[in-house]
Amino acid sequence: MKIYMAGPLFSSAELAFNAALASELRGRGHEVFLPQEHEQRKDLPRAIFESDVRGLDWAEVVVACLDGPDPDSGTCWELGYAYAKGKPQVVYRTDFRLFEGTDPINLMMSESADHVIIMPIADVVDLAGEIAKRLDQLAPHKQG
Repeated sequence: MKIYMAGPLFSSAELAFNAALASELRGRGHEVFLPQEHEQRKDLPRAIFESDVRGLDWAEVVVACLDGPDPDSGTCWELGYAYAKGKPQVVYRTDFRLFEGTDPINLMMSESADHVIIMPIADVVDLAGEIAKRLDQLAPHKQG
């Protein structure tokens, strides 16, 4: 499947986790558009925006990280754009902190997603395996 990976890109830890997860998903046969691999210059916001929109248009599915005390606003925009385009979404949360109230994911994100994965402090390999299972459920049945 062609995956657009959405999520925060603001720390070395986030960048490393994103790269490791993309690598795991690629190793399972998926094509991945990882925005951080395409954003060469942070001083060109229009170019970043256009690159990411092209990535979203190319993708068959969006896989999005909703970690943090509140989901990243750019990630939320990407999910909204994908939803409007009718693209399936798999959202995940590895952060053990809860959002305000009792729901681990904002209802606008959880209700628009096809799959919600809650795996606090998940190992990248385990998370990739769970995401791959959910992607298999979205993929048309293959004849073989």
